[in-house]
Amino acid sequence: MSFFWYDWAGYLGVALVLLAFFLLQERKLQGSGLVYQLMNILGAIGVMLSLGFGSFNLSAFIMQVAWLLIGSYGIVRGIKRRRETRELP
Repeated sequence: MSFFWYDWAGYLGVALVLLAFFLLQERKLQGSGLVYQLMNILGAIGVMLSLGFGSFNLSAFIMQVAWLLIGSYGIVRGIKRRRETRELP
């Protein structure tokens, strides 16, 4: 069995998502924190690369797109909240 770069991207992506969730459960990360969101986004991108260049699975791809969008939304929301907090008198 040979592994290609996109296989490794997929494995790394899965590891990032699972590690982020584990660290969230251990209270080492906050669910609204930037690191947690970035780990999820990068993990989703890794899995999407694996699906795009390797064996494609539409349902798994749709889930990763959703994961990417939700993580992006979380980052944008966090930025807006930090700006609002700084602007308060």
